[in-house]
Amino acid sequence: MPSLVSQTPAALAADALAHFSRRLSFETDCSDVYHSQREGEVDYLLVDVRGAEAFAAGHIPGAINLPQRTLTAERLAAYPASTLFVVYCAGPHCNGVHRAAVRLAGLGFAVKEMLGGVTGWLDEGFTLTANEGVNLGCGCA
Repeated sequence: MPSLVSQTPAALAADALAHFSRRLSFETDCSDVYHSQREGEVDYLLVDVRGAEAFAAGHIPGAINLPQRTLTAERLAAYPASTLFVVYCAGPHCNGVHRAAVRLAGLGFAVKEMLGGVTGWLDEGFTLTANEGVNLGCGCA
């Protein structure tokens, strides 16, 4: 009897290659962002899409704050169409990052999600830039 893992057969290698390659075009992770920053290879704009209070409480160094509800054509007019936005939110429990990605893509920008958000960043052992005493919740306003 097959295990629960192999009970459903794995995809063909060519299908798996296409699937995982496609995922990488939508996602990056905390480690890749951290290492690109450390090496000075930042060819993207890192955006914290939480509210201003959550951003002030603690955010990833180098990030700017553009709350997802404020992502409008007018607000983003200053950015070249070729800008790659890497967006993050509080963590896997927050869909603000997906809302932001939809808005950015809808405005014609390239966008990737940084998997894990603030939670993932901290899980990797990286530090935040923060002001003391403010809630680190989603704040996805």
